[in-house]
Amino acid sequence: MAESKEAQNDNQMIVVTTEDMAARAVNKRYEGLTTVRAKAVKGKGAWYWAHLEPILVRNPETNNPKAVKLKCNLCEAVFSASNPSRTASEHLKRRTCPKLNSVLPPLSSPSSQTNRKRFASFGSSNPGSNNCHPQLQYHDQHLLLSGGKEDLGPLAMLEDSVKKLKTSKPLPHSPQLTKAQIDSALNLLTDWFYESYGSVSFPSLDHTKFKSFMTQLGLPELSRQELISSRLDSKYQEAKLESEVNIRDAEFYQLVSNGWKRKSFEHGEEAPGPFGLVKFMVNLPNGTTLFQKACFPGGGLTSVPAAYAEEIMWETVTSTCNVAQKCVGIVADKYKAKALRNLETRNHWMVNFSCQLQGVGSLIKDFRKDLPLFAKVIDNCLMISSLFNNNSQARSILNRFQSQEPEFSVSFGVYCENLQNFSSIATLLDRVLTSARVLHLVVTDDSYKLVVMEDSRGSEVADLVQSIRFWNEVEAINALIKVIRGMVDEIEAERPLVGQCLPLWEDLRAKLNDWCVKFSVHNGAVEKIVERRFKKNYHPAWSTAFVLDPVYLTRDASGKYLPPFKCLTCEQEKDVDNLITRLVSREEAHVALTELMKWRSEGLDPLYAQAVQVKQRDPFTGKMKIANPQSSRIIWETVLKEFTVLGKIAMRLLFLHATSCGFKCSSSFMRWVWGQEKVQSRVHLERVQKMIFVAAHSKLKKQEYGNDEEKEVALLASDDDDMVNEAFVDEHLL
Repeated sequence: MAESKEAQNDNQMIVVTTEDMAARAVNKRYEGLTTVRAKAVKGKGAWYWAHLEPILVRNPETNNPKAVKLKCNLCEAVFSASNPSRTASEHLKRRTCPKLNSVLPPLSSPSSQTNRKRFASFGSSNPGSNNCHPQLQYHDQHLLLSGGKEDLGPLAMLEDSVKKLKTSKPLPHSPQLTKAQIDSALNLLTDWFYESYGSVSFPSLDHTKFKSFMTQLGLPELSRQELISSRLDSKYQEAKLESEVNIRDAEFYQLVSNGWKRKSFEHGEEAPGPFGLVKFMVNLPNGTTLFQKACFPGGGLTSVPAAYAEEIMWETVTSTCNVAQKCVGIVADKYKAKALRNLETRNHWMVNFSCQLQGVGSLIKDFRKDLPLFAKVIDNCLMISSLFNNNSQARSILNRFQSQEPEFSVSFGVYCENLQNFSSIATLLDRVLTSARVLHLVVTDDSYKLVVMEDSRGSEVADLVQSIRFWNEVEAINALIKVIRGMVDEIEAERPLVGQCLPLWEDLRAKLNDWCVKFSVHNGAVEKIVERRFKKNYHPAWSTAFVLDPVYLTRDASGKYLPPFKCLTCEQEKDVDNLITRLVSREEAHVALTELMKWRSEGLDPLYAQAVQVKQRDPFTGKMKIANPQSSRIIWETVLKEFTVLGKIAMRLLFLHATSCGFKCSSSFMRWVWGQEKVQSRVHLERVQKMIFVAAHSKLKKQEYGNDEEKEVALLASDDDDMVNEAFVDEHLL
């Protein structure tokens, strides 16, 4: 019994506690609405509180607060207090209150008068006392409109419109910026303009929308004259000074020369102007690349003589630094056989070689010339393309099957009989492969017999399309092109150093050998072509840097980490000795060879060797890469200081780049450049060179080696490749 009474008491306590909390909430709601109404009556709230009043409803048994209601002072009606605004809209604005016509309607005024005056006017018997909006005054008596009661709805809409106009915020004025903020904003805008040269033209600055945009931001107009004069000179001097300081602080550097080969722009369009832009950059030992200068050496010619190119290169070396010996070497995309070799012969400390991007890409031209299967497949595909492009009967049959089966949308609009455009050939092979099924339907259709009777090529095309061997050969050549293109893309992205050249070519040989095995192609002819191109591009610095780079040390049976001399041929070992003796003085030659023998027999401490060879996965490509690329050079400067002569050679070789690719100019800018040169003004040409320098300096500083057009091409999944196009265009590559 006692337990039941305690439980009953507990339940009563819970009920009492719950009721008490509910009563407090109702009181709080009532007090809140009362406060809001009191402020509104004083002119600091909504108009409808003049007619609505919150009331507290109590429980008749307990006298506790039960609910809060809204009472209309006009008709004594009671409503829920959950949403006063909605109640006012439905009861007052829409004229559902039967006694609302006896008072003035609460019409909002767009004037600047306060709500206090509005509320005072509601209780006034003088119509002139409410001077908020004279043309919208009403009588104290019944509201009479010309349209009768039907006008009450439009009147409510008019009320809402006036209220919205009154409460709507005006457009913000232009922000008031400080002089420092304005200078900073214009400085950033100038940087963006120079980096986007060609894509953003000077007339864009005069566009009315752009000017309005600047005004809205509170910025002054940026004049065209200011961009090509004072601001350009300031940016150029700033970038030039920073570049000169970095070059002066470095112990040595490598000169990069790119643009000697006449490139083609996207979609096979030829570069504008008589000769392209030649760019000079500087590679520093710490991995930094700096822009040096841009020049236009063509002079109206389609090519530049090797002697003239050699003169320009040497002039650039001497102007870059007062000490010519600081230039370890030059890498260029042309003139290996003459200009680069002559400079190397005259200056024994220099190591000059050609760009590997061009070397590997030139294999396409070599295969086209010396691999019979390549020429055979291209000729057969061109015959198929020519038939459907030039024979109306064959084309109509093809179009009929395309309309019946839309997924076979095939186009052979590729004309490259001269085989001068790689992109067109690659596109042709892809289209032929993807159209295999629809071509099969065409040549087996009865109407195709008329094509065979009228055109002698019809029968040959039919035999090819129905031949399994033909499709296997097309797939093989298409795969071969993709192997070369993939290697070219990798070289351009990775920008390998000179020590990576031998492994790079070995990797290429392995991929081509796998291609031969997969497609049952005799590898003898392929190996011969690759070896000839390898020898044409080979430089003794490849072998020397390869054996001096701690990254390639191999562990022998005794646990030592030794240089990979066993991977070199006898001729390459001799190249290592000859290059080392050439790079040092006669007095140091014997010491250098002695240290080389010691390096060959002792190698590097296993702990440091393993530390140098630590790899990590690249987050963008997913490939494993050396974690610290600079460690190879640093090891020679610190741990291997005992190699006094050989160490100097290693430090000068290991940072050398094997490619000349770097900063790229967009085709739109090149068109603008040649348009400026037509003015025949040295001032205009100097401005162009300064703009290139400023843009290149900024992009190289951020390690952006491509251009905006390439990003758009990548975004749209285009397959154009200018570098490999050049392998077809230029029959005299080196």
